[in-house]
Amino acid sequence: MPAGEAFTARQADDILRAIRLGESSAGMHIRVYVGELVGDARVAATRLHAACGSDVADTVLVAVDPGSRSVEVVTGAAVARRLHDRDCLLATMAMTTAFSAGDLAGGIINGVRALAEHARAPQSLHRDTP
Repeated sequence: MPAGEAFTARQADDILRAIRLGESSAGMHIRVYVGELVGDARVAATRLHAACGSDVADTVLVAVDPGSRSVEVVTGAAVARRLHDRDCLLATMAMTTAFSAGDLAGGIINGVRALAEHARAPQSLHRDTP
């Protein structure tokens, strides 16, 4: 995540903490990119996701371009089986709500948490044995 001057040290730490917690609870890799998405935002985000290396199938990328007010969520093949388009839309809405209030870091944290929550396998309260 290239933070540049967009975040204070505390905000960057909070974002990294949300990413780590999301990764451990959902069993997927979460990458966040904040910066210019040159050209078509979706195409640029897809290229960034493809550059995630050998873990690309198990990775979700959140790409935020504050300058053009673009947010893109790209999921790898394995993640897409658990994280559907509707889930990504809800996470994007959580982010843009905070962004519209001027809270870039809080929006990213909300989005990461929402994605992890939706991707996490539901806990079963039922047991096979009594």
